[in-house]
Amino acid sequence: MPQSILQIRVELQEIEPLIWRRIQVPGDYTFWDLHVAIQSAFAWTDTHLHEFRPWGQRDGNPRFGMPLDDFDENPPLPGWEHRVADILTRANPRLEYEYDFGDGWEHTVVLEEILEAAPGKKYPRCTAGERSAPPDDCGGPGGYESLLETLADPGDPDHKSSHVWASSQKGKRGKFDPEAFDEQQVKFANPAPRLKRLLAYLASQR
Repeated sequence: MPQSILQIRVELQEIEPLIWRRIQVPGDYTFWDLHVAIQSAFAWTDTHLHEFRPWGQRDGNPRFGMPLDDFDENPPLPGWEHRVADILTRANPRLEYEYDFGDGWEHTVVLEEILEAAPGKKYPRCTAGERSAPPDDCGGPGGYESLLETLADPGDPDHKSSHVWASSQKGKRGKFDPEAFDEQQVKFANPAPRLKRLLAYLASQR
């Protein structure tokens, strides 16, 4: 049987103009795998907690993420133990994904299509999108709006240093271009080594 492929559109909330990505991932992907794919597509640094949850239900269940907080009475389920396709379906095509609970980057995750893997194509892959994602640790939507004002004002004393910092957060040099995005430049990280490090850390805390 041909491998099934989930075509997913991910939109960053509370930012205008819209920042979004269309990614295609294997149908057997876990929520951990999808998390790493989203991190790659948005060029986030994957240095904060994350969580997938039912659409419009911040405290709803089931939630999938990183159950690291011993004081959480209702921790999320381990994302690496649950498949995306079991939850994100044609009947239930929408989820929320939050990255960095401090800055609160909220994303809308929408299942667009279930496809067959194309011969010769490697997955995951990014097929479309618009605009650069904000740099990590810039303060959420409000902080990013302030950063954009600084970046657009050559007379601001923090103009140059802000460009250097914002670009470095994306692994680049020079000026940060908030309008720039090229799906051909997306390089997807391997989720397995990241999970191995996380599980080793969890084991060390027991």
